Amino acid sequence: MPCQWESALGHYQPLVCSLPAMVQFRVVPKGNQRGRQRVAERIQISSGTVWEERAGYSRAVRVGDLVFVSGTTATDDQGNVVGRGDPEAQARFILEKIKRALEAAGASLSDVVRTRVYVTNVDHWEAVGRAHAAYFSEIRPANTLVEVSRLVGSDYLVEIEADAVIGSGASR
Repeated sequence: MPCQWESALGHYQPLVCSLPAMVQFRVVPKGNQRGRQRVAERIQISSGTVWEERAGYSRAVRVGDLVFVSGTTATDDQGNVVGRGDPEAQARFILEKIKRALEAAGASLSDVVRTRVYVTNVDHWEAVGRAHAAYFSEIRPANTLVEVSRLVGSDYLVEIEADAVIGSGASR
């Protein structure tokens, strides 16, 4: 069941969104900061991992109709690497995680306008591209794929981040 945004906006109490086959997301609306005029509500979406607090980031952030999903790796709910040695499997798993984070923010894959893909070996571009196309062949967001020297762990081959504009995509 997706989050009920009407009950979250305007309230300053955490809202827990229960999603099937995934950890629960904790949505924390951020209030006014002293001396600033609030333009849009800022809502942080957490997957509950220890890394979010340790590194100071959110799984996703929603500001108005914009949703920004953090760089996402192929890590399951128990902290295990999924698709070890298989960049396409990692990319598919990552895109499923991104899909669930978007849904928790009130968006969908069809609302994605930009993706950024980081690979540890540019020779994997075709395998990762197949996975990307499986999710975005009709949506066709702007996309960047770059090779990086390494990711947070040696078994990670791919990391993907996504930006979405709620309501910009076709209903799916």
